[in-house]
Amino acid sequence: MSGGIIKVSRNSEKAPINALSTQSVAFSHYNNISAQLPIEPATGQLVVGDIKAQAKQCLENIKAIVESINHVMDDVVKIHVFLKDMSDLPAIDEVYATFFENLLPVRTVVAVDALPLGDALVQMDALISNGEGTAPQEPCPLIKLSRNTVQAPVHPLSTQTVAFSHYNNVSAQLPINPQTGEIVAGGVKEQAAQCLKNVKAILESIDVPFDDIVKVGIYLKDLADLDAVNEVYSTFFPDSAIARTVAYVPARTVAAAKELPQQALVQIDVVVSHGDGTPPQEVEDRHGIVIRANNTEKAPLSPLHTQTVAFSHYNHIAAQLPVDPQSNQIVAGGVREQAEQCLNNIKAIVESVNHVMDDIVKVNIQLRDIADLDTVNEVYTRYFDGDLPARTVVGVAAIQQDALVQIDAVMSNGEGTPPQH
Repeated sequence: MSGGIIKVSRNSEKAPINALSTQSVAFSHYNNISAQLPIEPATGQLVVGDIKAQAKQCLENIKAIVESINHVMDDVVKIHVFLKDMSDLPAIDEVYATFFENLLPVRTVVAVDALPLGDALVQMDALISNGEGTAPQEPCPLIKLSRNTVQAPVHPLSTQTVAFSHYNNVSAQLPINPQTGEIVAGGVKEQAAQCLKNVKAILESIDVPFDDIVKVGIYLKDLADLDAVNEVYSTFFPDSAIARTVAYVPARTVAAAKELPQQALVQIDVVVSHGDGTPPQEVEDRHGIVIRANNTEKAPLSPLHTQTVAFSHYNHIAAQLPVDPQSNQIVAGGVREQAEQCLNNIKAIVESVNHVMDDIVKVNIQLRDIADLDTVNEVYTRYFDGDLPARTVVGVAAIQQDALVQIDAVMSNGEGTPPQH
């Protein structure tokens, strides 16, 4: 473990236990919770019932994990909802609303092609605040700041931005004009621009610069639209003269969606550094904390993202394709070789910033064929032999460069970024 802060990995028998992931991995002021399928922990079987029963079981599992570590659902900062059929969303929302009645988390909803359990219709993961921190930090009653602005679309079941400690998480932004409440006219370029305008409006409403974004998630209905989206994306990043001088771009993950809410072509969410922190932290710290962006030639380079972006006590690693950094081509072989290359790339990035794989707290895996998961898991176990990270796995119809697998990660950063107190 790099730095003095200790990663705390915990499982509870009141939620399903997986041999390849930890239910909850806490580090510093956040807890990362593995994706929860609608499995009854007592039986290990899929819950009997319709989409409402499945959604309730996913959320009951998250609640059990949250409560097992002496937290409450109000501490949830972010939720990802992965569903098989977007038409099920109203039923899911009906259940969802019964679990979050006060400070709503930020939320990203995506329909995917497959989930790890064949008959599962929905899966959810979560990020929760962790005011007590992890040893040797002293417990601190940090305040979660949940904020909306009318300058971006407002949703009754999510908050636009939820800040806690030194991070802001922003809900996935659809290409909705906040004045009309409708999807903007035009094609994917116009939609991508509106998503990013909405993100920018949210950040400006809380006086946070656009270049404080450390990680971007792009969800596309058609992966063939990525070049058009990138054209628009490059007009937003870098945003400031300082960022342009150092060519700063955030870490990034691109995912193909089976469908997006409101039949959108694109949806974008972001993670944002928050130098001023949340009370009772001192506001004076705001502009002194440094974002550390790092690339290594030992992993594939891209002009559109940075391989790893560190801020405060976390490092965000861009999604890694199974690309050999020397040839810049997809490696030969099948999913086994491709999974190995993705993880080798992540390992090279991790080691380039003087960390180890055990510092990883969360892993996200996209698979073209969910039936390949057993093979990927065989490879995966060779890279994680300590405290297992939290994990989310989904099946998608397409991955960039016709890859069979793509993997991204979040890593603990015990040394933090300046200033150190």
